[in-house]
Order: sequence, then structure tokens, then C-alpha cells
Amino acid sequence: MSILINKDTKVIVQGITGRDGSFHAAKMKEYGTRVVGGTSPGKAGQEVAGIPVFNTVKDAVAATGANTSIIFVPAPFAKDAMLEAIDGGVKLVVCITEGVPTMDAVVCQRYAAIKGVQVIGPNCPGLISPEESMVGIMPTSVFKQGHTGLISRSGTLTYEVVASLTAAGLGLSTAVGVGGDPVVGLYFEDLLQMFQDDPDTDSIALIGEIGGDAEERAAQYIKDHVTKPVAVFISGRQAPPGKQMGHAGAIISGGSGTAAGKVAAFEAVGVPVADETRLIPELLKQQLGK
Repeated sequence: MSILINKDTKVIVQGITGRDGSFHAAKMKEYGTRVVGGTSPGKAGQEVAGIPVFNTVKDAVAATGANTSIIFVPAPFAKDAMLEAIDGGVKLVVCITEGVPTMDAVVCQRYAAIKGVQVIGPNCPGLISPEESMVGIMPTSVFKQGHTGLISRSGTLTYEVVASLTAAGLGLSTAVGVGGDPVVGLYFEDLLQMFQDDPDTDSIALIGEIGGDAEERAAQYIKDHVTKPVAVFISGRQAPPGKQMGHAGAIISGGSGTAAGKVAAFEAVGVPVADETRLIPELLKQQLGK
């Protein structure tokens, strides 16, 4: 099993005729993802990599039965694309676009909550259930099917941890890149509960970074609600206060959001924190008795 996506997930690609949309639509299809359509206003009737193009999300959903949308449109148009997807009949929206204004994201997340639609991103690499479906831009060659769930704020560190897990003989049930912006959709607590409830996930890897208090809240949530083994890595230990590091959400301000504070929060509830990404598999194996 897996969470959020599987071999039956039907995906439409918003912005499929653009450079990024067409490239990644083909890559997802090649991996085995059921990419059933794409959208590009005014280009209905065309095809991209054998995938039919529709004018709107509603048209695509009506014709294909799609339940998931992935968005590859420029930042100024991402808000409208997300709102269209949320209103168009899909149940999961994955927004890859970087640079989406924070207030645009706030509006979209609020509307998604009202409509009962789940959102991943924006500014994220997407998600993958290895050997079943990949909805995003992840390098599929490093992923192996298994029983560890992964939640990450960092795309690049995700791939490092996954490579280490694969080398150690641990595969993934699902890996989710939640995005590095200040406001995103599904986050640590939501996904921790999904993995806790998934019978095919026996352990969880969590990759956090400086900025905000999501990791501190995740630590408390694990203490209160998660019984499966968890191992954590926190990036940004050398980041100076007041300087944004990489992601828009990765900034220490007002004395909060430091790596040290996040590490301390997990250690206080008994969750081991790796000093290096390569040590995550060892921490999980110790807890799993392998």
C-alpha cells in the first residue's frame, strides 16, 4: 500500500504544452504513472507525448475521470491554476511552481480546505509511491519500493536520504516533498497521521529545516499520536540568524526556527536525530530491530 497516490491514480498535467509540463508529463508517463490528460487553454484536441490536451480541468476530468492534478505554470498564473483544479473535480493537487506569492497560497489553501481537496506544495518536488506512481519531478532511479514513509521540506535532501535508504536495503512506501514555502498544503502532522494509519508503512523518515515551528509541532504530534519508528534530519545548523537559506520558508527570525531548537524538540520526545543524512537508515534499523 501507499498514501495519496498509487497505480490507479489518474493524473492531469496543467500547463502540459509548456517546456516543463511537456517534459515532466512524458517522464511521469514513462515511469508508469497514469497520465490521462493535460490542460492548456485554447489547445484542446492536441496531444503531448500521446497525452490528450483539454482547455480546462473540468473538461479533462469529465473526459478521463482524473482524480489528481499536477501544476506546471509560471508563478503569476499558479493561483488561478490551483483554484481551477480545486474547483474542477480532482481530489489531490500538486503544485510544482516556485515563487508563488504567499497570499496567493493562503487563498488556495483555504479554498482547498472548504472544498475538501488535498494540496501538496507549492514549490515542491511532488510525491512518489515507488513502482506504482510518481506525480512530480523526482529522480525515479533512486527510489525502491518498501515500507518507510518519507516527509521532507527539501527536494535535494530527499534524494540523498532515499539513496541511503535504498543502499541500506530499506525501500519507500511513499515519499512526499511538502515544499519549502512559508505556506503550503499537507504538512508534517497530516502526513505523519497518514503514515501511522498505513498498514504497509513500518517506519517514517522526516527531513526538516530551519524556519517556522512545524518541526517542533511535529515532534509533539509524534509523541501524542505516532507509534511507529521515526528518524529525523534537520538541515541548516550553520545558518546565520536573519538570513534566508534556500527556501522562502527557511529563515530564522525573532530567535525562533533554529536548527538547534528543532533538534532539541525531537530529542525531548525520544525521536533520534541524525547528524548526517546517511545515518537515517541506521537509526530506523535500530528501532526496527534489523
